[in-house]
Amino acid sequence: MLRIAIVEDDESCAQQLQEYIDRWCQETGAEAQATHFPDGMEIAEDYRPVWDIILMDIEMPYLDGMSAARRIRDMDPAVVLIFITNMARFAIKGYEVDALDFVLKPVKYPQFALKLKKAAGIAARRVRRYILVTVDGVGQRVAADEIIYIEVINHQLRIHTLGPTYAVRGSLQDMETHLTGLPFVRCSHSFLVNLANVTGVRKGSLLVPGQEIPISRPKQKEVLQFLSDYMGGGLR
Repeated sequence: MLRIAIVEDDESCAQQLQEYIDRWCQETGAEAQATHFPDGMEIAEDYRPVWDIILMDIEMPYLDGMSAARRIRDMDPAVVLIFITNMARFAIKGYEVDALDFVLKPVKYPQFALKLKKAAGIAARRVRRYILVTVDGVGQRVAADEIIYIEVINHQLRIHTLGPTYAVRGSLQDMETHLTGLPFVRCSHSFLVNLANVTGVRKGSLLVPGQEIPISRPKQKEVLQFLSDYMGGGLR
């Protein structure tokens, strides 16, 4: 299900966008849940990266859409942004926050439906590259390609990334399932490693930034084959 945020201070416009989303879902068979925020401050303050698409008005009284988008981008590189505006001259600024597109007011359904379809397609592809973890009761999106490795310590998962390390509840088996189709390999009962971030190989271990990950004896042949296939053949 798509999670869509409508950030719009004009109640009638927000209602229209909700109706357009409902109509698009009926026509396409898609599922979406939309939530209305009456100002940029409402969504940007204490932002949680749980949205797939944000429909953002630009002119709002407390925090304008462009400023809200900048704050959001600092915390969420994955969400798809579409600006809703009555002034096309503002649209060019959307490139500063990696906005997908803009829709001019008054919003017409055919134009909106085309752009929502495009946004939904991009959101679906991006979802496969991100996992959602809960840290201290707050959901956070973690980019899969930034994960170095995941380990189990005292029945808790430690997700080591190129940035912070996240301590979360869960099982390594479930995490492996979430990352199916991405270059992750189980090295042992305790370690799941991202082959994209492997820097070298030693006898019985993989080298990753800042760490040497042991490969259990039963897993050695499988892990080295996965790594060889990922690198395009032939370990040197």
